[in-house]
Amino acid sequence: MFIKIENLYKRFGHTVAVDHVNLEIKRGEILTLLGPSGCGKTTTLRCIAGLEKPEGGDVIIDGKPLFSRGFVPPSQREIGMVFQNYAIWPHLRVFDNVAYGLKIQKLPRSVIQEKVTEALAAVGLSGMEKRYPGQLSGGQQQRVALARALVRHPKVLLLDEPLSNLDAKLRERMRFEIKSLVRRMHITAVYVTHDQAEAMVISDRIAVMEGGKVVQVGQPEDIYKRPANRFVADFIGTTNFIPGTLSEVHRETKTAYLQTDFGRIRCTLSDSFQDFAAQTVQASIRPEEIEVLQSASSDRENVLKGTIAYRAYLGNFLYIFVTIDNTMLRVQVPYDLKKQEGEEVILYVNPEKCMILP
Repeated sequence: MFIKIENLYKRFGHTVAVDHVNLEIKRGEILTLLGPSGCGKTTTLRCIAGLEKPEGGDVIIDGKPLFSRGFVPPSQREIGMVFQNYAIWPHLRVFDNVAYGLKIQKLPRSVIQEKVTEALAAVGLSGMEKRYPGQLSGGQQQRVALARALVRHPKVLLLDEPLSNLDAKLRERMRFEIKSLVRRMHITAVYVTHDQAEAMVISDRIAVMEGGKVVQVGQPEDIYKRPANRFVADFIGTTNFIPGTLSEVHRETKTAYLQTDFGRIRCTLSDSFQDFAAQTVQASIRPEEIEVLQSASSDRENVLKGTIAYRAYLGNFLYIFVTIDNTMLRVQVPYDLKKQEGEEVILYVNPEKCMILP
């Protein structure tokens, strides 16, 4: 592995920010640390950068330990970092912002000119060398920060919520630009965000963090379709939780029956579910995995009748919120569904997608 994080532990006072985190990152991979505020993702990133010193554990980049054999300062770690607020100097022109680190190295002017020109071309800012940051859009300022991080050809690129200050449309476009840029330059990148859609688009793999711990690592599709627990299912995308009690368990087929307020439904046990003695559990089902039927079928399991309480139009699809006894389910349906609020609707809950989670 190109980057290894081994048993990393960091606290601030009595608060544990990073709780014995272990991660491995491949060369050329984009790994995203994803989680809510306060989960430890930025502190983990700052430990990789050398901006925080952990109380325990180590970070190893390309075989070189950065803490256990003596603290390696940030300037010697061969990293580039893009901060949330960009951290570009308003009094310096674009060229000088990007060239700042090279000037500190006292490289020849011709070398600095060549490297800065190359970095600005890579991020699409050729011809803007003489502008000040105040003359640039938010997206252009973000590109300046990227160029400054890339100009020294770092082994690792660290990005701490770099798009959070941009408007929604620009943020969406910049996700693809960053991913394309990292791919072209064959850089290993660690990306921090609380935005699950951003993580899904930009990442090769995602490490979901909660309370200073990594609770699941996997490709975006794996994490979305096979969440390790209720926290991951709730944080990644949109889901419905159905509470109930286990009434029948078939371990060999990983199926179970859940007794709910509206009757018995068949579900699938997640790979991480082990507590078969649990009485009260929750099943998770994504809105797009619930089907609206034209009529009820007597020989089909998991067919439910409910009433549409609300409709939410989202352009290319609808969310309908269906009440079934004391439970409300969110269902994703085609935008041209004719049924209105107050009408009865018949639903099919796919038992293979209805996951009982720990």
